[in-house]
Amino acid sequence: MGVMMQTFYWDCPREDGKEFKWWNYVRSKVPELSATGFTALWLPPAHKPANLNGPSMGYDPYDYYDLGEFDQKGAVPTWFGTKQELFDLIQSAHRHGMTAIADMVINHNSGADAAECNPLTDQERWTLFQPKSGKFFRNWESFHPNMYESWDESTFGDMPDLSHRNPQVFGEILELARWLVEEIGFDGFRYDFVKGYGAATIAAIQEYHYVRDGEQLIPYGVAEFWDSARAIEGWVNTTNFSNTNPVDAFDFPMREMLKALCDQYGFSLRSLPAWETVLQKQPQSVVTFVENHDLRDEGRPISNDKLLAYSYILTHEGYPCVFWKDYFNYALGMDGTPHGIAALVRAHQDYAGGGTEVLYADDDLYIMQRTGYDDAPGLVYVLNNRGLGWNGNWVNTRWQNTAFAPAAWWSRTDLHRPGDQVTGPDGRGQFYAPPRGYVVYAPKR
Repeated sequence: MGVMMQTFYWDCPREDGKEFKWWNYVRSKVPELSATGFTALWLPPAHKPANLNGPSMGYDPYDYYDLGEFDQKGAVPTWFGTKQELFDLIQSAHRHGMTAIADMVINHNSGADAAECNPLTDQERWTLFQPKSGKFFRNWESFHPNMYESWDESTFGDMPDLSHRNPQVFGEILELARWLVEEIGFDGFRYDFVKGYGAATIAAIQEYHYVRDGEQLIPYGVAEFWDSARAIEGWVNTTNFSNTNPVDAFDFPMREMLKALCDQYGFSLRSLPAWETVLQKQPQSVVTFVENHDLRDEGRPISNDKLLAYSYILTHEGYPCVFWKDYFNYALGMDGTPHGIAALVRAHQDYAGGGTEVLYADDDLYIMQRTGYDDAPGLVYVLNNRGLGWNGNWVNTRWQNTAFAPAAWWSRTDLHRPGDQVTGPDGRGQFYAPPRGYVVYAPKR
């Protein structure tokens, strides 16, 4: 499936000293990320935002067709850079075998040029948009409420919500998606705040027949539906019911499980296979993650031993997404060593194929195997929650008379290389992990 990198965090251009140069900075990391095994880049919203209180991260869209080209809202470039720099980044990603995911913020808008009176409510709102790109003009009829709908599924702050049932708005959104794929070069979409609008919009974007450079392109899609596992599963099933290009969803319940694993004293590893997650029921349609810009930067970070969480998502099923700030700013990438995210990404790409089978679980020890598929032969993953001493057990694996070597490992207190292990003719073998740590064992080829 590959591994996605979320290439931003909240206020990243300012915090990293790369204001208006973020696209160039990400592009400088593309060769390194590709060599490590990352396959996709989730980019921040590329359009020109309202910038009402200074440069914005883009979740307040103003001009969808200004990617850093027109002098409006305080600058020509976006906080991330110019349109040409974005184009160069996407092209570099493609040359290195990676895809680019656009952040689609189509629930709400901000920064209107004038207020209008909505005749249905007799109230004034800032709903007149006349962007310099000359595309996707909007007025009060483009937003809730209007003659097409009164019901607004969910609002975001005090920004006016686009009315997708308005045929003009619906058509503009599809045209925007086409432009981003066929002309700008994006390969898929991360859909922001999908609770705010009907699933039909996403199904239409996913189903559209895109043609780029003379060839049909089927875009990838993943949605932010922040809720319980059951609610997310219901949304995915509704959206994909008549959709030949299904959309995935982020597994927010799993992230809560991973936070408990890392931050909750006495967390039992028996909870890992029992916790209600989207991965548990729909592994084929889930993106797993440890942090994102909302959780990490808005007050719910994972504070302890975060590599345990990354070891989990990069060995289990699902489509794992790594957070830029963890990898680079907090130095958890550790490229060149077997102890960080980079080694886990390589192990994921080389070995993590097939189904997941839990071989052993108690309060302090969890052992799992991936059964293998195609070129990914499978692996054995061991997680030790004890603070002192190595921990392991005998388990029955799918491999007979097979030697295993550690492909990635980490411990809070002991970074010594784990020993190789061998299974017998019945597939039975011993597998260990260091204190408060993990080991990914790979069958020797």
